[in-house]
Amino acid sequence: MRIIRVMCSGRVDMGFVLRAFENGLDGVFIGACHLGECNYITHGNYQAQNMVLLFRRIMEHIGLNPERLRINFMSAAEGSVFAESVNEFVKTVKGLGPLGKGEGIDLADVRTRLAEVKKLIPYFKIVNREKLTTRFDGDHAAAERLFTKEEIDKQFAEVFSYWIDPEKCQACMTCARRCPVDAIISEKQKIHIIDQDKCVRCGTCFEVCPPKFRAISKITGPVPPPPPEDKRAVVRKGKEEAAG
Repeated sequence: MRIIRVMCSGRVDMGFVLRAFENGLDGVFIGACHLGECNYITHGNYQAQNMVLLFRRIMEHIGLNPERLRINFMSAAEGSVFAESVNEFVKTVKGLGPLGKGEGIDLADVRTRLAEVKKLIPYFKIVNREKLTTRFDGDHAAAERLFTKEEIDKQFAEVFSYWIDPEKCQACMTCARRCPVDAIISEKQKIHIIDQDKCVRCGTCFEVCPPKFRAISKITGPVPPPPPEDKRAVVRKGKEEAAG
């Protein structure tokens, strides 16, 4: 077992957990401070608990055993509790077998499924942002009900996308400059296009598109194809009206 220390369990992002499984690890254990006893005003252990509850449901959806991810709460002085918790978790993971093999899934297929989830992590954070900040003090049953299988299945089925309307885009490049992952194909005087394979659905482009254009839409379902290269030239609204 490899131990990685962080200042607070709340700093453990879903992306870190996913990366561990991408690298072939069979399980991930998070040791956090007791709920309500965080040394920081952020109380990150509540966030860590909710992140684990959400990601376990995601694992269940893609066919991985959620028991491969666990969070336990203890104080820094409870060394024996930590040792017992880790030993129990290791025993559980060994019983499950290697990642994928225990579920009857080829490891390459596991990585493909995880890669798809990786692109959706910002999306899951956005649609579940309120629940991810919920605090449950010792009510384990209520915490387990925070995210339901049906709810997560629905979120997978209703993934939204952002799309730039070619009729409204004025190639101002505001969205392209602000995109954190460079997912917007942009050139001066050319209609911008969102690269759906790169887009993490953070919504930044939607928020910064100038109100006078409102060229970006949030849609569910298939995204309309981008205009062909020879149709990407922008006709300024003022010139279009003058020509009319």
